[in-house]
Amino acid sequence: MRVHFWGVRGSIATPLSAAQIQAKISAVVQRITEKDITDQDARERFIASLPPWLFGTIGGNTTCVEVETEEGNHIIFDAGTGIRELGINLQNRFDYFDRPQTYHLFFSHFHWDHVQGLPFFGPAYDSRNTIIVYSTRPKMREFLEEQMKWPYFPITMFGKGGFTAKFEFRCIAPDEPYIHIGNTKIGWHRVRHPGGCVAYSIFDNQKKIIFSTDTELRPQDFEKNDTNIAFYSDVELLIIDAQYTMTDSIEKIGWGHSTFSLAIDFATSWGIKKLALFHHEPTYNDKKILSIQSSAQHYCDYVGADKLEIFSAVEGIDLYL
Repeated sequence: MRVHFWGVRGSIATPLSAAQIQAKISAVVQRITEKDITDQDARERFIASLPPWLFGTIGGNTTCVEVETEEGNHIIFDAGTGIRELGINLQNRFDYFDRPQTYHLFFSHFHWDHVQGLPFFGPAYDSRNTIIVYSTRPKMREFLEEQMKWPYFPITMFGKGGFTAKFEFRCIAPDEPYIHIGNTKIGWHRVRHPGGCVAYSIFDNQKKIIFSTDTELRPQDFEKNDTNIAFYSDVELLIIDAQYTMTDSIEKIGWGHSTFSLAIDFATSWGIKKLALFHHEPTYNDKKILSIQSSAQHYCDYVGADKLEIFSAVEGIDLYL
């Protein structure tokens, strides 16, 4: 199973500004010494020695995560601005034009930063493709069509110039604990967020991951009841909202987001192996997000969570489970 992060920001897309790029260049130049530019190998060693916040970026696209199963099925979680880049990548893959493609698109909820990229998803404009949309909301089609109407968008979702792929809308029933896609089993669980939100579990080839964006963790999430045990047990990777620092979270209780310390406590409580801090605050720059990751590692050491592997979700990275 392969997991790829196409969008990791929360709330609003956050591209690097010219000032931020200039600041990175300036910081790099200040680090250069004469021995760093003597030859190609020296230059490469210097580049490799740069801290991550200088050599690269966390990414500015809003939520979109791709999971490719062992059978080769494409499962997509949310359609923030990151889904545009995913669409471009899919259309450039070696097998895209060999046969019709099917994509399974799951929505956690329909806040703007989780749907705004769908009108720019290239495979949706290819009549050979099928896109199956999943949600617990019966009005999912209406929600998605609304953003592609005047005055918000120049074309309608299925009108002239709109989507030509075959769309199926699959409402997940309250008494339906799992959706099966080939040999992959996908579960769902309601989490705390204004207006409601759903986390998803993906079980494939004896590995289980959880995608839990826009989640404000509560005491009841730690309870070892039957529902929680079924969803949170035996998890290899947890991708979870850790948008705020503790200081910021105190001012934003009820906004539907969590902190790295709560995420670590939660992951430790459930024996989760890997933790991806996700849905980064748009006002935090790369340096701050990576400093939060460093603080998270120190917190892990402090609470004795030495078996937990923790990292910040970064746009463009692949994880293989």
